[in-house]
Amino acid sequence: MSNKFNNVNMIGHLCIAGACIIWGLMAPLGKDAMNQGISGIDMVTFRVVGGMICFWLYGWITRENEKVAWRDKLLFAGAGLLGIVTNQCCFTIGLSLTSPANASIMTTTMPVFTLLLTTLVLRERLTWHKILGVALGISGALILIAGSSQATESRAGNYVGDLMVIGAQCSFALYLTLFKKLIARYRVITCMKWMMLWAVVLICPWSWHEVVQLNWAQISASAWYESAFVVFFGTFVAYILMMNAQKTLRPTVVAMYNYVQPIVACLVSVAAGLATFGMPQAAAVLMIFTGVYLVTQRRIGAKI
Repeated sequence: MSNKFNNVNMIGHLCIAGACIIWGLMAPLGKDAMNQGISGIDMVTFRVVGGMICFWLYGWITRENEKVAWRDKLLFAGAGLLGIVTNQCCFTIGLSLTSPANASIMTTTMPVFTLLLTTLVLRERLTWHKILGVALGISGALILIAGSSQATESRAGNYVGDLMVIGAQCSFALYLTLFKKLIARYRVITCMKWMMLWAVVLICPWSWHEVVQLNWAQISASAWYESAFVVFFGTFVAYILMMNAQKTLRPTVVAMYNYVQPIVACLVSVAAGLATFGMPQAAAVLMIFTGVYLVTQRRIGAKI
């Protein structure tokens, strides 16, 4: 029994590690593809259309046909708008402007903004160590943005791109805050199916004209391979791995693996010449990581 439990736990660790490594690789690969003629809007459209096809096909193969109330189907439109459309548009377009290292570092701030929004919207009570965590996380983000404002090339960052990636984290945090009960009512695969479907409905009417104008013949094969990685592995496979990990691992363990993503992204981006990593990035990483750690801890400090 103990060996079986350990094996299941090990599979969970491998799944979450795999998901975070894929998301870490997604930033430099996506950036390189967009450097070769694929715009941010093109990439977002590829992701939502490809993601919708993959999730609905996966649900059909695995017979994940959970019944969804009509009211909730409509609510998934709002969830899709914040959790997929706004989130992916801000992140992907921001990534096209800034360095993949900066973008991946900024993604780790999401728990900080989630805590802020749940405090403001749901009136959840704070602890002193969480206030410190929020302050450190925001300070780290400001250091990164300040460094990007002085940058002369996208490899060193771009403050507009950094702000857009921050906007993506705020959008996803607002989605988690407003649609917490909706998400809890259904399995993850059901949520992803309906949110992706609504994302296609919301994005394609105004993005499709740009996609059809793309000069497909001039895009290199490597850019298409990188885009395929972003769509299939970054948008679909990583979520499936995450779902499997969440079945066996504690939420705190899953959360700790989030630090893998920016480490992988920074190493690959710097090695590929897509980004630089200096003292501003190092200071931001230290402050944001410490802030997120404090925010995600539960039993420290007194309530205020």
